[in-house]
Amino acid sequence: MKCTAIVLAAGQGKRMNSSVQKQFLMLHGKPLLYYSLECFQKSEEIEDIILVTGKECIDFCKKEIIELYGFTKVSSVVAGGKERYDSVYAGLCACKNTDYVFIHDGARPFVTEEILKRTKEAVVEFQACVVGMPSKDTVKIADENGMVKETPRRSRVWSIQTPQAFSYDLIKKAHECARVGSMEGITDDAMVIENYTQVPVRLVEGSYENIKITTPDDLFVAEKNLEKNL
Repeated sequence: MKCTAIVLAAGQGKRMNSSVQKQFLMLHGKPLLYYSLECFQKSEEIEDIILVTGKECIDFCKKEIIELYGFTKVSSVVAGGKERYDSVYAGLCACKNTDYVFIHDGARPFVTEEILKRTKEAVVEFQACVVGMPSKDTVKIADENGMVKETPRRSRVWSIQTPQAFSYDLIKKAHECARVGSMEGITDDAMVIENYTQVPVRLVEGSYENIKITTPDDLFVAEKNLEKNL
């Protein structure tokens, strides 16, 4: 039962207001991307890693991250595409003889072995699952005029994170169907499953610390979290 991690590191990170792509920004002396790769490298649940990055960054990633830090589980570094779903598909096509894939944002440095264990158990049982946490805030659904239309129960609203894990055959076929159809409005891989299969997606508890680094403020919070954990 082979599990492959597809780590996405092809984003431009325009909201970081930096000339350096966010996945390569330094966090406590190491590139942001290092931390998620380290977790998958040490994990008992993951057999190998596919790293998806910009075409122009492949050599840099191989020399300055994979070789430098000894990430021996990285079996392939491939070029991503214009959109996130293009990068995911490139990662899926690079997988070899795998049963399950864990698709993870390289800009989420605080994934843990505990999260991976819960995700593995869920994906084996349900074929499709996503990590997330119940929303701490009250959420309002707006109508087309910007007026409150609905207030869902907070206990039923989850903020979705990564990794998102799937049976390989299921997610590969779903992506192929989606690419023939329309990818408009697709923001994560769970939506591909929701739109193009009949398989329900299981929610798995993640962590409120499992944040995605998107803005300079996020990087500041990540520094504080890392200092606390160390």
